[in-house]
Amino acid sequence: MKSKEIIEQKYKKVSCIFCSSNNVIKRGIRKTEHRGKVQRFGCKDCNKRFSIDDGFWKMKNHEKKITLCMDLYYNGMSFRKIKEHLKAFYPKNCHYSTAYRWIVKYSTMISNLTDNLQIKSGIELQSDEMEYHRRISKYQKGGEQNWFVDVIDTTTRFMVSSGYMRSRTIDNMVKVLKRGKLATGNQVKIITTDGLKGYPRMLKKSFGLKTHWNHKSPIIHNVVIASERGFNHPIERLHNSIRERTKVMRGFHGCMESASAIMKGYEIYYNFIRRHQGINCCPYELAIPELELGKNRWLDLIKMSKI
Repeated sequence: MKSKEIIEQKYKKVSCIFCSSNNVIKRGIRKTEHRGKVQRFGCKDCNKRFSIDDGFWKMKNHEKKITLCMDLYYNGMSFRKIKEHLKAFYPKNCHYSTAYRWIVKYSTMISNLTDNLQIKSGIELQSDEMEYHRRISKYQKGGEQNWFVDVIDTTTRFMVSSGYMRSRTIDNMVKVLKRGKLATGNQVKIITTDGLKGYPRMLKKSFGLKTHWNHKSPIIHNVVIASERGFNHPIERLHNSIRERTKVMRGFHGCMESASAIMKGYEIYYNFIRRHQGINCCPYELAIPELELGKNRWLDLIKMSKI
């Protein structure tokens, strides 16, 4: 279904935010200084007027400006360069810290939608980890070791799940793997990982790994060690793209939650915005063929996340 049709259905099923009544009609348009025209609704039961939350409720900047910031950031621009770019095209400029807060807010908002999508995957998933050294504060020297764990479908190149964490504990890793299981269902037959010793136990908890005491499970664990059999090329190629972008990021200084939100935003950018050269399309076009997004995919995803 097209994203435009999904959003239009939301406007047809509007209920009053005060009394939850469905006896609602359109009642004028509110003109705003920076967001343009906003549809206003009226409730016939409680006689109150309201506008629905489309993801930009009470925001003082236009939705196109906000989504432009997100696109520029994940395409490689720093927050300060984004500020200078907006200064040339928008009369009311924003501070670079405002752009940072937009990234964190809307990446988290969209992830509430994308983390619960069912995808059409192949039979093999690959899982791997990347090491990061995050500065605890921009005012302090030294860093804290963190990890980024992700799961990718080798057929569609879709990043099925990911997580930014302080340590590679079994509980943290299992959460990421379980989201991969939730998204793919029973389509997966092979899971390829590196030689980390905890993977058999983690896969048993998340996918029901096939072992000598559990012969009924259809899941096979394929272990690839770089020194013996080479690399897991699809996921290693993804990690090279992530490293290329994150090596110049300064949003990882300090807060663990913001670093996690920024990496979640990159997952969204990789799956829904960026064209993958290996498949000549965005991964979501193969993994979720029924979903059709418009030209401004960031905007469509934000509005769909509020449905």
